Amino acid sequence: MTPDPLDTSPGRRGRPPKGAPGLTRAAIVEATLKVIDTEGVAAVSMRSVGRALGVDAKSLYNHVDGIDGLLDAVAEQILGGLGVPERSGDTRGDLRAISDSFRDLALVHAEAAALVLTRQLASFEGLAPVDSLLRILIDAGSNPEEAVHLLRFLVATIIGTLLREVSAAPTFGISDAAAIGERETALTDSGLATIRDAAPHLARFDRGGEYEYTVNLAIDAVIARLGAGS
Repeated sequence: MTPDPLDTSPGRRGRPPKGAPGLTRAAIVEATLKVIDTEGVAAVSMRSVGRALGVDAKSLYNHVDGIDGLLDAVAEQILGGLGVPERSGDTRGDLRAISDSFRDLALVHAEAAALVLTRQLASFEGLAPVDSLLRILIDAGSNPEEAVHLLRFLVATIIGTLLREVSAAPTFGISDAAAIGERETALTDSGLATIRDAAPHLARFDRGGEYEYTVNLAIDAVIARLGAGS
């Protein structure tokens, strides 16, 4: 039956059939990512995502299991989009390639990247990159228990430097030329001798350079640990 264009009564609220057009799990995940990108993870709720989609929040429950399901789905989306580079057989090179690939992916949704650390995922999409990284570490001589510790260390280090990269506060330096001068002057005049000596470096923040330094140092530590266990 053709809808009456003059009918202004509100549509039926509540849970629509699972096959309802226009609402899919993929659309819900994308809307959740938009909320996170603009307002942060703390702003995610069934209502905020429902508003972003223009639907009743209750209808989301047909596709995700509440707020935990939403956040799990976002983490799976991030990890599932990770293109794991083909292995070269060089442990250092393979670890660096995965780190770079994750960084490229995570910078698109940097606020959501930390979910990879906090969600316990069980899907193939969520576990496949973990499996790849564990395999590199185990093939390099680690036992499974140690490989898990090393994996968590690497992931925490990479995500930490990414979060700093996208939201660098004055504590970590800045990149705007004019602001650098002001910041360096303020640090020099702080009255703290060590801060004064380090002022030219504290006042600057090279995102790419800091990532290179941090990830290389982390991989050095992993390689040294692998060597110590052999």
